[in-house]
Amino acid sequence: MAGDDFTVEAFTLLSIAIVAIAIRIVARWITAGPKNFQLDDFLMPLAGVFFGLETGAAYCVGNWWHGLANNSMTDEQRATLSPTSEEYRLRVGGSKTQVLGWSLYTTLLWLLKSCMAIFYSRLTAGLLNMKRRIHVAYILIGATYIAVIVSILFGCHPLRKNWQIHPNPGNYCQPAVSSIDIYVTVTLNVATDVYLISIPAPILFKARLPWREKIELLILFSGGIFVMASGILRCVLIVTAGANGASQAGSWACRETFVAVIIGNAPMIYPLGRRIARRAGGYLSTQGASGQSYPLDESDGPRPSTAMHGGNRKRKFLHPLSIPETQCTEEQVVLPQPTTCEARTWDESVGNPEGIQVVKETIVKMN
Repeated sequence: MAGDDFTVEAFTLLSIAIVAIAIRIVARWITAGPKNFQLDDFLMPLAGVFFGLETGAAYCVGNWWHGLANNSMTDEQRATLSPTSEEYRLRVGGSKTQVLGWSLYTTLLWLLKSCMAIFYSRLTAGLLNMKRRIHVAYILIGATYIAVIVSILFGCHPLRKNWQIHPNPGNYCQPAVSSIDIYVTVTLNVATDVYLISIPAPILFKARLPWREKIELLILFSGGIFVMASGILRCVLIVTAGANGASQAGSWACRETFVAVIIGNAPMIYPLGRRIARRAGGYLSTQGASGQSYPLDESDGPRPSTAMHGGNRKRKFLHPLSIPETQCTEEQVVLPQPTTCEARTWDESVGNPEGIQVVKETIVKMN
């Protein structure tokens, strides 16, 4: 019964995650256009594929192998278990799936971290000292991913000892409860999440934004805290689960990565949600009665530009952090007054026989 409950839960989470990724793609299509898709827009569907594979591995652990692996056995039980028995087959299969599950889990989490780093690189474009921090994030993500994968695949050597039953291969070769897998993964997972969270948070505090909007963005960009909490809780439950360690590992891997997928897509979905809510009249804009947004502190970005030469349009620098958009769009052009084009005299030499024409155009931007 418990296995059936988890099956329903796991595939429900998978369905919600796929819907979230689809909404993200639609949101990016609307706000940026397909020609402006960035690397993370292509990595996120790939992450959805890995989430599906991870869910399938967790399903196999509980329903095919009945939660069994090569852990939680006494030396006597190992010695008396026949290699031709059904339990032996289940334990070997479960252990192999645990190695696969750890690899899929790690790859998925680090793909999501990469997507966030790429998003932050766009979000902080033009801000002083941010380019270096983004480069450090890329290096940190790459180095920690290699370290975790190496610990999973080579922490137990040779690899086949990960599904060895007799003699006892030791804790490092019991992938469901391996200390090296658990502690290396959780430590580097938390370290990278802390660094990624530290990128936008200080900038938001310095931004000249209403506090309500600051709080909204801080909550949005601090979602990694929930991912860290899920990862730590997962490791604690695995260590204390005993004979249920294999099942707990698969179950909590799906739950943690589900949270990570939702958090990773929320910043892309949020701007579209706000736009729809504003147009529906159900959202009170936080940009103020004048419709203006506030740029970052003058030391953190370009000054507002002066009026454009040869026209009446005025453009003001508006960094993406000042509103929850992923990149600058036409909505970020501040037009204090409707713009009227002046009359122009058409030169007859260019083939216009009607002489002077007056063209009047009014552009109204609604924020």
